[in-house]
Amino acid sequence: MTKRNLTAFMSAMTVTAAMAANPFFSEYDTPHGTIPFNEIKIEHYMPAFEKGMEEGRQEIDAIVNNPAAPTFENTIVALDRSGRLLSKVWGAFYNLLSAETNDELQALAQELSPKMTEYSNSINLNEGLFQRVKAVYDQKDKLKLTPEQQMLLQKTYDGFVRSGANLSEEDKAVYRELSKELSLLSLQFSQNALKATNSYSLHITDKALLSGLPDFVLEMLADNAKKAGKEGYVITLKATSYGPVMKYADNRDLRRELYTAYNTLCLGGEYDNRDIVKQLTSKRLQVANLLGYKTYADYVLVNRMAENPQNVYNLLDQLLEAYRPAALNEVAEVQAYADAHGAYFKLQPWDWSYYSEKLRAEKFDLNDEMLKPYFELEHVKKAVFGLATRLYGITFKKNDDIQVYHPEVEAFDVLDERGRYLAVLYTDFHPREGKRAGAWMSEYKGQWKEGRKDSRPHVTIVMNFTRPTDTKPALLTYDEVTTFLHEFGHSLHGMLTDCTYESLSGTNVYRDFVELPSQIMENWAPQQEFLDGFAVHYETGEKIPAELVKKIRDAENFNTGYLCLRQLCYGYLDMAWHTLQQPYEGDVIDFEHAAMDRAQVLPVVQGTAMCTNFSHIFAGGYAAGYYGYKWAEVLDADAFSLFLQNGIFDKKTARSFRENILMRGGTEPPMVLYKRFRGQEPTIDALLERNGVK
Repeated sequence: MTKRNLTAFMSAMTVTAAMAANPFFSEYDTPHGTIPFNEIKIEHYMPAFEKGMEEGRQEIDAIVNNPAAPTFENTIVALDRSGRLLSKVWGAFYNLLSAETNDELQALAQELSPKMTEYSNSINLNEGLFQRVKAVYDQKDKLKLTPEQQMLLQKTYDGFVRSGANLSEEDKAVYRELSKELSLLSLQFSQNALKATNSYSLHITDKALLSGLPDFVLEMLADNAKKAGKEGYVITLKATSYGPVMKYADNRDLRRELYTAYNTLCLGGEYDNRDIVKQLTSKRLQVANLLGYKTYADYVLVNRMAENPQNVYNLLDQLLEAYRPAALNEVAEVQAYADAHGAYFKLQPWDWSYYSEKLRAEKFDLNDEMLKPYFELEHVKKAVFGLATRLYGITFKKNDDIQVYHPEVEAFDVLDERGRYLAVLYTDFHPREGKRAGAWMSEYKGQWKEGRKDSRPHVTIVMNFTRPTDTKPALLTYDEVTTFLHEFGHSLHGMLTDCTYESLSGTNVYRDFVELPSQIMENWAPQQEFLDGFAVHYETGEKIPAELVKKIRDAENFNTGYLCLRQLCYGYLDMAWHTLQQPYEGDVIDFEHAAMDRAQVLPVVQGTAMCTNFSHIFAGGYAAGYYGYKWAEVLDADAFSLFLQNGIFDKKTARSFRENILMRGGTEPPMVLYKRFRGQEPTIDALLERNGVK
């Protein structure tokens, strides 16, 4: 063997050895093919992404160069089944980037972003591929396709058109550049928001400054300090710390300091997102204009139940008209309460949670401290799982053989009513430095069928709930219980799916429909029959008293007008940014205040804004879609009214919801699916009645 051949041989052997050592390059020898987190190292990701893109391009080339005439199977289905190695790597990497990130992963994400965008563009802007897709699409009326096949064909064709397939070569080049820039900007926005949140902490050694805080909050803040190697107490801007302090702290200066810190996140300094917001909205507008749309919202809403910006504004305005009188009355009531208790000032935003919580406690004799002992996390978890068993017959069995990415994470085998494997569910409940704020559901692997194989999904729900302390288990607030139910509803949508094509399965539905399966689950939280099944005092084992449940139900609509208008503020802000017809060059704070003005019922604090930390619309896929929470709230109230009519555990109603909503994914238009379940289109009447506004 010559020296040159030997060098080539050794190089090939090195590559082969590296591939063999990379877990992504072989079938996972794990339960249900779950991700072997213990074996994956950061250096495995880039080679796996590159190999995945290489294989994906080869699969696309095979479709394009197929000598046979384009058909649904050899073009549309083949495209849907391509890129599975890349999906495998993507599922592991991007979920960890949100739930357990670090500087190395974030740097890698920055490096990957333009590569992944270019890869996506190389498919979406592939002229030969689009011509084959179009050839199938043009004969769609002659093909005998099922509704699911029709939807896949329509979604595939629309996806190409909406990604620039019909553009000129010159405009395609512009689109490529814009999409790369947008991907990087969204990533930078998200990383700035996480770093800014993590960088803030307030160390307090004088306990007197924390007057009013319940023992469970003080214990949590002391635990924060202990973990930071400090004496006393540490307050952070994470929800589990910030929310309770704003609600209970007697010290008004402390509340104002925290409010200001939270509402100036990424407004200047090292993690400033103001310019990124303007760049994102400007470049989104450029993309929309390039594709023939007046605004980015016009572009987005074509593929939503709302269809266009006017319908979104009609909903927001209709809700504003219905709820504003209630909201103004609520603000007046809280102000009167504050006045009666020595607050000789007009309530500011940092006063709202404090005084409204005191009024709620007095009015309904109810507060978090009374409820938390009955909501031990382990009991809540069993109850939420048990609700799915009661409605849908599915069960959850913890599987310690499934590897997890953090010791706090648990994995469960999900079994159907016959005991057959249905899905894997990961649960991750508590805040960490490497986890972004909020709560979400995601997938490590989607569901699809090929031949006799039904590849079942691997789903995760991630939250930021109150941690256990040295003396108490994790005790949830009532709001955290409803958050759990919400994200679990998303997971049911992902786990119960029964579709042929992965791109249509599970939560791959219109953004303003995806919140229906999650929000409907929240309706069980205040139901006596549900609470009776699990809510017992963690120390005494005493069942939650009936009078306490009644108080929960009586308090359900407390400040519902204010809460609705707060959501409308966010919806109006989102739409304002995404109905721009010219790039915005002014002050981000001024823009926000003007956009939300019509729905504001508390004083506006100058120098503060939330859009620079509004990850939903600038880094989370809800651009021109935040209204979807209220849209879905109309749907969930209307849908749950059927459960109330037939019984909240009625199996026939649950089966209909499962078969017509949860199993169907995006295989048919959402209104078709909804009407099949409900028998009619939704109205806002059930929502108004539930909130006591009607």
